[in-house]
Amino acid sequence: MKIAVAVDSRYSKVSGHAGRARHWLVYEPNTASSAVRVELEAAQVFHHYEGDAPHPLDGITTVIAISAGEGFMKRMQARGVDARQTAETDPDKAVADYLAECLSAPKPRPIGALLCKTLDLFSKHK
Repeated sequence: MKIAVAVDSRYSKVSGHAGRARHWLVYEPNTASSAVRVELEAAQVFHHYEGDAPHPLDGITTVIAISAGEGFMKRMQARGVDARQTAETDPDKAVADYLAECLSAPKPRPIGALLCKTLDLFSKHK
């Protein structure tokens, strides 16, 4: 099992808009290793990624972010990835809560959700 968490550029807080996230922490809970930092190139960001080439986040089973658009959620589902949104901002706690099946629900974001839906209308990744 590999869990990827979208994080800010300092790798310290869970970030929003997973489809545009460049920084990720990848956890393998069944191993003793700590989270691995992954920085995506611009073309590897899921919002732009063309799915033919290998991707640095191939093999993940779960993604966690503060927010994600409907297009991102559908793309992850098509890849067999469990995509979750949360209000939790600490990456380690978000993973621990996910594993304990008590990940906090995302905060309502009506304006952000409307923006994501608008962007998804013009995205080639529907």
